[in-house]
Amino acid sequence: MKKFPLLLAAAFVIYALPGYTQSAATSPANNATPTLFITHANLIDVNSNKTLADQTIVIEHDRILATGPSKKLKVPAGGTVIDATGKYVMPGMTDAHIHFFQTGGLYTRPDGLNLTAVYPYEKDQQWAKEHLNDMMARYLACGITTVVDVGGPFSNFAIRNKVNADPKATNAWVTGPLVSTYLPPNLDKKDPPIVKVTTPEEARELVQKQLPYKPDFIKIWYIVVPGMPAESTLHIVKATIEESHAHGLKVAVHATEYETAKLAVTAGADILVHSVNDKVLDNEMLQLLKSKQTVYIPTLTVRHGYKRAFTQQFDFPAHDLAYGDPFILGTLTDLQHIDKSVVGFEYKSLRTRHIIPAREDTVMRINLQLAQQAGVNVVAGTDAGNIGTLHASSFFTELKTMQQSGLSNREIIRSATINAAKGFGKDKDYGSIGKGKIADLLILEKDPTQDLNALTDIQTVIHRGIQLQPKELFVRTPAVLAQEQLNAYNARNIEAFLAPYSDSIAIYDQASGKLLMQGKEQMRQRYAAMFDKAKELHCQLVNRMVMGNTVIDQERVTGVGEKPMEAIAVYTIENGKIVKVSFIR
Repeated sequence: MKKFPLLLAAAFVIYALPGYTQSAATSPANNATPTLFITHANLIDVNSNKTLADQTIVIEHDRILATGPSKKLKVPAGGTVIDATGKYVMPGMTDAHIHFFQTGGLYTRPDGLNLTAVYPYEKDQQWAKEHLNDMMARYLACGITTVVDVGGPFSNFAIRNKVNADPKATNAWVTGPLVSTYLPPNLDKKDPPIVKVTTPEEARELVQKQLPYKPDFIKIWYIVVPGMPAESTLHIVKATIEESHAHGLKVAVHATEYETAKLAVTAGADILVHSVNDKVLDNEMLQLLKSKQTVYIPTLTVRHGYKRAFTQQFDFPAHDLAYGDPFILGTLTDLQHIDKSVVGFEYKSLRTRHIIPAREDTVMRINLQLAQQAGVNVVAGTDAGNIGTLHASSFFTELKTMQQSGLSNREIIRSATINAAKGFGKDKDYGSIGKGKIADLLILEKDPTQDLNALTDIQTVIHRGIQLQPKELFVRTPAVLAQEQLNAYNARNIEAFLAPYSDSIAIYDQASGKLLMQGKEQMRQRYAAMFDKAKELHCQLVNRMVMGNTVIDQERVTGVGEKPMEAIAVYTIENGKIVKVSFIR
């Protein structure tokens, strides 16, 4: 556990339009993808920082053909129309800091918490590969149409090619292995996500090795361990930046200390992928960031994810419980039933050492506000995939934390759209709603510039010109429903716990046939009282068997008495809801 602190630190009039004719919308060549007209929308213009009323957006194939006032842009006969009267349309969002090779679960970073004796790292890696489609669907359901993987194995490039060809997957901008000044233990040796280099020549070679894969940028892991001056590896950082720039590639740098960040930016770094967390930014540093047009990705919440997992102090937001991968989320509470001799520490004892929020959290929030006020290009990103930072669902938590740091809703929306596109040199195609841009749009019921919570209820996602319904993007299978209610039980969140159940839910004792509870209201009364009282409540899933619409869970509950309670719960699912539970004690 000596590397725990280091990991935390390292841790998007029609007839009068030029060239437009009615036949363009109805010609045989376009029958498969007819021209789409979004009419009477309130268009959130992230370039002008204004909301334009009663606008029409014309989409042909995967591009925006035109935008303008609805009274001028008329819809031809036969056009496909979405009437957005009273609704708000904004660009699809970008999470500018994720990692495909990490799942977000407890076992995903054995360099920081080595639990390979409990769950092999290779299984976590395999999960990430096998559940890529589900991950992408969850990102789209959260309104995130583009993700940026800021460092991983060479397999990242194959993932980029796969998802960029899939209409139901996000756009992906990626790089390969991190050019690093430090080598963490226990990660993949065959296709490593992080490669330590010791000379400028090795740094240049690693950049060159990535060139055939056409990376979107290059990433440096500028880690300074105790006793090693930042200047001692600066020559490696400079060589990497010089080689990357020589090939027209931007450079992203992990540099969380004031000193390393300043050195990296001075050397030409284009993107800082984390906040500076050890010192409040002074005017000299702020002006340096602005003059160099450096991107500043704050990643305010990733440290919190580690701490809540390592101390088992959870405050899972509703968005995580509804949109995060339920099986990965479920692993995060596993420390409560893993022997501490295997873990290497007692999670309760860490609560006195790792306070939430910590001083670093306060410094990061202050620095974000200062950077925004100074005119630095702030871009939203989560570092999703790290322990406790779930893919897709964690993005909204990050945006809310940016809001709590003092940024306005419009500033936050810009950070997740046009700022990201500009920062990564992709604004010709992405980041705003305008003629010629890729048609990545969100249709919202409410105005996110007034209430950021509007981003949790997205009516329609239009991705590369294709309409997608968020609630239909990923399927809540019987196993998913059972896991979602288990997660909410362990989180002691009554609303999330009840969500998978039907209103007429019936709960029985299997042996006697006795009806224990009938309907959600009885469940609410009984379980809410228990959740409030049992602060250490935890249900361990010992085993699970799925047979069609029936899920059989062997469970072990602690925190409600002197001895653990063991039972088998049989869940019956109909029409996407749990309708019956039978307990066998």
